[in-house]
Amino acid sequence: MTLEPQPLAPALAAAREAGWTTVRVDLDGVRTKPELMRRWGAALRAPEWFGGNWDALADALRDLSWWEPAPPGWLVAVSSWQDYAGARPGDWETLRDVLEEAVDFWRSADEGELTVLLVSAGEPAQG
Repeated sequence: MTLEPQPLAPALAAAREAGWTTVRVDLDGVRTKPELMRRWGAALRAPEWFGGNWDALADALRDLSWWEPAPPGWLVAVSSWQDYAGARPGDWETLRDVLEEAVDFWRSADEGELTVLLVSAGEPAQG
């Protein structure tokens, strides 16, 4: 599985039609890993136990139990990611791995589904 930039509007429309919860993670201006983790925690409305590290993000993306009622799926749209990816390629690769593992986890789960979408460069985050 690969995460490739995609247009946002069609994905949002499909997610809404299916009753999914949509989450937008805007990485505009993010330059450090702590800021990256704060953005993810805020976007996911992560509980207090969210520790702001790779393992905590991976755990949060595989749990999502605080979203009540649980939707049939989640669409996570990541926008303005290009600057962070260019400035911190090692962290970006780790983030991609965490996201891919979370998608794979939900793909094999009995309930729910998770899709992560990298919003195409130049496309507004609001879709």
